[in-house]
This record gives sequence, structure tokens and C-alpha cells, in this order.
Amino acid sequence: MKSLVKFFALVLVVVMVTKASAQIQYTRSYDQTGINVFEPSKTETTAYEGFKLHIGGSFRQGYQMLKHENVDTSAAKKLALYPLGNGFNLAAANLNFDVQLGDGIRIFLENYMASRHHNEFWVKGGYIQIDKLSMFGNPSWFEKYVRVKIGHMEVNYGDTHFRRSDNGNAIFNPFADNNIMDEFATEIGGEVYIYPVDGFMAMLGMTNGLIRNNIRDYEKLPVIGTAKADSITSKNPSIYFKLAYDKKFNDDLRFRLSASMYNNASSPSLTLFGGDRTGSAYFGVIETAASTNGTAEAFSGRFNPGMGNTLSTWIINPFVKFKGLEFFGTYEQATGKTVNEKPDAYDGANRKTTQMAGELVYRFLANEQLFIGAKYNKVTSRLNGYTDDVNVTRTAIAAGWFPTKNLLLKGEYVNQKYDGFKGTDIRSGAKFNGIVVEAVVGF
Repeated sequence: MKSLVKFFALVLVVVMVTKASAQIQYTRSYDQTGINVFEPSKTETTAYEGFKLHIGGSFRQGYQMLKHENVDTSAAKKLALYPLGNGFNLAAANLNFDVQLGDGIRIFLENYMASRHHNEFWVKGGYIQIDKLSMFGNPSWFEKYVRVKIGHMEVNYGDTHFRRSDNGNAIFNPFADNNIMDEFATEIGGEVYIYPVDGFMAMLGMTNGLIRNNIRDYEKLPVIGTAKADSITSKNPSIYFKLAYDKKFNDDLRFRLSASMYNNASSPSLTLFGGDRTGSAYFGVIETAASTNGTAEAFSGRFNPGMGNTLSTWIINPFVKFKGLEFFGTYEQATGKTVNEKPDAYDGANRKTTQMAGELVYRFLANEQLFIGAKYNKVTSRLNGYTDDVNVTRTAIAAGWFPTKNLLLKGEYVNQKYDGFKGTDIRSGAKFNGIVVEAVVGF
């Protein structure tokens, strides 16, 4: 507690001697102006004026009116679901520190002040981003074509993580929650970006493949299970890359297409589809219980294929915006396994999961203050121990209003269904539907 008090005291001192609302180079705003911004542009117009600090925050308060049900096909009665009623969800809040250390050099630190999964204050992650080499005379080739990011940071796999809700930061997402299979993880490593010509970007990244630090040598540990092939025998880094083309042809038309791939041959705990440490927007759905603060079942409504030991996945995201109409799509295929699964247990290969999603959003009035949108999302996956695939499908209709660029009020009607799950699984024949309303602040 004393450390936390000292930390905030230091922040207050820094704020007194610098600008708390300073504009930082090569960054993304956390208000409405940050919508449909992916990687920050290398074309920088903000002049360097010395050390600056921007303190920002994001807040989200939800109210839900959801109902759910399931069917147990193997027993005489249904698996008991938590009795859902209408009510306010736990509020979520983020606190961000964006620091201009030097010309083209910034540090970003993002914190969760309160979340569904962790109610206490804790650090999401942070990184240093280098767009200029002022310490080496600022060579023009680096400033124009190269970017480097190093830290414990959000992995840049696909484009969905630029549109998802991240705890209190829900202003970029026109819907209440993220994809059913949520592509998000924070890992320790680095990324190198190349911008060869206008509109094109290539990125290569390498991380430890884990959500936290790990210095254990697994090759020297006793073998887990009955055979060496069934256990973790090594700890490999994750290698991933991304290619993107993003072009604004005129004031009315913009097109972006990105493709990403992420691979790890062996890891103690991969979390690319389970790395969100904050929780979903649908509280208590398809759960046997719901705690007061929601921590015990924080990811209700999501789907994790359970590929924690081996994972190879790729994703394609097209984005088109014509005047106020925009389309964002996802097509993704992942193969992998858990620690105790054999690598050839499913027709000579690892388990496979496919996800596709399409969002159609129309923004209108001055400054695109209002929007309406529709989304379809489907996941088809082979679960551990299953001989057939399961399916999870979601349709959502949403609308929103920006009274100012920092405030958003949005509502969504959602309908989600589960098919193919075993009768002993609580998701057997399950579905939920209803309305979620959220008030969001971002600055």
C-alpha cells in the first residue's frame, strides 16, 4: 500500500512540472479519433518539444438484460445454470501513461484500475517504441522506414485487437464484446516494423510465448505423464509476422488488408486465445454460478480452444470504409494441442479451429456521432477428446452515440448458440440472448 501511495505521489509531482495532456509522437488517441487506427502512422506531424507526459484513462459501465438456457442430453435433468436477472455489471477502468522520452522515442504504460477478472490495481504491460535514432544523428532511413518496439506488450497478431474492448477501453469497439475466440495476449519480446513504400507494412516479432516471465529449463525436469511425447519437453519462443496494406484513395474511400501468422512449437502455457485478463462483457451467461465481482467466471460467452502447448495460427482481416459505411472481416485458422495431447491424435494432425466474423457499421451525422452495426461470428472447433466439431455462433445488432469525442453510449442485442457439445458439458444445447447497454469514457 505504501508503494502505491509513493507511486501516485510521484505521478502528481511529474504532472506539476509537465503537461498532463501533451500530444505524444507516433501514438493512438484513446477517444473517438482513435477509431479505425491500427499501427500508428510513420508519417509524423507532431514536433518534438522535449519531455512530455500524457495521462489518459478509459472507463466502462454496463447494464445487461440477458437470459440463458441449456439442455443436458445425457442426464434426466438440465445442468443448473445461474439464474440471470437484469442489473448493472462491475465497472471497468484503465489508467494510461504515455511518455515522450526523446525525439521519436516513447514509453507506454497501461494499467487496469479495476476489471472483472482482477478487481485490484495492476499493470497490463508496457513497452518502449523507437521511431527515430536521435542518439545516432537521426538517420533518415530509420525515421522513414523502421520502427522497433520492445517490452511486455500486446502481441500484434491480426487487426482484431485494435477494435476489441480492453477492460475500460471500449470506445473502439462498436459492439459489447470481442470475437467469440478472442485474439489477445501480452508477452515479453520485441517487434521490428518495416514501411518500404506508402501503404505497405511488414512486421516480424519474437516473444517468450508466455503471459509472464519464466526461467525454468523444462528439458531438465522430470517427464510429466506416461510418455515424453505427452509432456512439455522444451520452452520455445513464439515467432510471428504481419503484412498489411492500408491505403486511403480519397476522402471517401479507404482499404486495408492484413495477414498475420503466429507459431510456437512447444510452450508451458500459450495464451493467444485466453490472454485477456479482464473478462467479457456478458456476465454470468452459461455458468453454474456467478460471484459478486465476477472473477470466478470472468470469460463467460467466450471460447478458448485450449491450445496451450503447441499453436500455429493465421488470420486475415480486410477493412473497407466508404464514406460512413465500413466493413471489417476476420478469417482465422488455428491448429494446436494441450500438454498431454499427442501431436497426431486427430487424423494424424493437431486439433483444428476455424473462426470467421464480419462487422458492418454505418456512421452518420456530423463527426460520425451516431452509428448502427451488425455482426456475425462463428467458431468451429475440435475439442480435446471430441470426435466431432463443436460450433459457437453469435449475431449482434448495435447502435451508439458520441455526445463528444470522449463519451460513448452504445447498446447491443446479442444472440449466441452452442452446438455439438457433449451432454455432460454445461454448453450442451446452450444459448443466451438479450440486451447490453454500455457507457464509455476515453481520453
